[in-house]
Amino acid sequence: MANGDPEYRAVRRDGVLRVARRGTEWLSSGWNGGRRTADVAYNVSVPDGWDRTDLSAYVAARLERAGFGSNGDERDAPVLLTGVDLEHARGSRCGSVTAYATAGLSNPAALPMDPDGGTLPDSVTDDGPADEPSPDPLGTVNLVVGTTRALASGALANLLAVAAEAKAATLLSTTGFPGTTTDAIAVGHAPDGRASTFSGSATPVGAATRACVRDAVTASLRSRYEDADGYPASVAEATYGVSTDVEARVFRPPIERDS
Repeated sequence: MANGDPEYRAVRRDGVLRVARRGTEWLSSGWNGGRRTADVAYNVSVPDGWDRTDLSAYVAARLERAGFGSNGDERDAPVLLTGVDLEHARGSRCGSVTAYATAGLSNPAALPMDPDGGTLPDSVTDDGPADEPSPDPLGTVNLVVGTTRALASGALANLLAVAAEAKAATLLSTTGFPGTTTDAIAVGHAPDGRASTFSGSATPVGAATRACVRDAVTASLRSRYEDADGYPASVAEATYGVSTDVEARVFRPPIERDS
């Protein structure tokens, strides 16, 4: 590895971002998410009007077209999907962490702190359909984050939460929205690296992740939009998007007393 190069090295080819580090264990919130060990992770850009539902076949074809996914490990790698052109992908590195981001805001998801008491759409209530529709990555803020530390099982899960928190804080400060309707994150660690039991914001790996996510997301937004005037000012002004205006019922958990 050349001096200064990140261990999680990325290349872009034919609308696919490939992030590689041998033997990485990943945890992904994407469509084929969960935990798995793979040498790579992908962020795949899809075209306008994309409406495919056969995601496995579609991803396999895209990876083959880009010259990736030639072995079993790569075909089983975590894959994120985005409507953002990979020309706007940006990476950042701090300490043991490297992050890559793509950020688009055509489908913002607002969370007002003074909701007007609306109702949930039928599609997301308990009475709605059991099967959710396939994700449609209209805009999407996607993150691929990797550390050279070996994280405990809970610390890897927490790292995904740390990355999501940093993404939300960055977007709120920059755009006024905490995210979009289709955001996804893949985090990875090196099982053969220096052990870290925790990954919270006060730890070296957590602090580095927060810095990397903030700076990569900010850089991708600046690439995608010339200035703040390019961001939608509200959900109503966006091409797509949602606002969670429904109010939840708040209650105090009861105390169970000894009989």
